[in-house]
Amino acid sequence: MLPYLLSLAAGLAVGVAYGLIGVKSPAPPIIALVGLLGILAGEMAVSYWRGHPAVLSSLLHRKSFAVEPTKAPANPPA
Repeated sequence: MLPYLLSLAAGLAVGVAYGLIGVKSPAPPIIALVGLLGILAGEMAVSYWRGHPAVLSSLLHRKSFAVEPTKAPANPPA
């Protein structure tokens, strides 16, 4: 967590410096940054699913129209 906070602090410091000297930031537009956030979220989701295979299999194999099998009664009526 500390590296992320240090990276954020460094980015903020550079942003303030750019703002003070009037230089336009070479950073990509916000839409590109949102896309990168989506990429990271997707990678994290795959990592989570690999650690929890039951979640992945239930998501991939469940169908909205599937009928759950019912168990037959143990003692059928005579």
